[in-house]
Amino acid sequence: MTTVEWSRQGDADLLPVDRDLFRTLLRRQAATVTVVTAVAPGTAPAHPDASGGPVRAGFTATSFTSVSLDPPLVSFCLGTASSSWPVFARVEHVAVHLLGAHQREAARVFATGGIDRFAAYPHWTPGPFDVPLLTGALALLLCRVVHRVPVGDHTLFVVEPLALGGGEDGDPLVHHRGGYTTTGPPPGP
Repeated sequence: MTTVEWSRQGDADLLPVDRDLFRTLLRRQAATVTVVTAVAPGTAPAHPDASGGPVRAGFTATSFTSVSLDPPLVSFCLGTASSSWPVFARVEHVAVHLLGAHQREAARVFATGGIDRFAAYPHWTPGPFDVPLLTGALALLLCRVVHRVPVGDHTLFVVEPLALGGGEDGDPLVHHRGGYTTTGPPPGP
């Protein structure tokens, strides 16, 4: 098929993919909002960074998905240009937090570059393997990294949940059309 033939199929006008068009299309997909956290190996309190603490990293992700039930595996993606990349490039364990509708601030803080995200969002505690665990999430998965797969300008992480936390009950935080929303009913008057 030539470009002209495949660009007009049925009711849809198909256009060649470019970066801006692709980004616009992806904004139409509603996605669960997660925050993924980790701490770099060898940076426990005995090996501080310049600020005197462990080198922690975390970021807001909408690429979280289940991969397999047997064995249990989930995945997420991280851009290799991200400020979190140097830590995540070498971590063995991560925590994936499924955010609730009440956690827009956590999503915003962990999506903001150029700040100390853990100082800006103090609602966390160190967990197993010193991985930062956010409080108040709908669900929490403590995971072991089993695969890092380079894919374009991102890396696909496949991780194995080692422990699950039930967290709080409530409606999920969802990212859609460039903003945060929820699947629950709108707030009352």
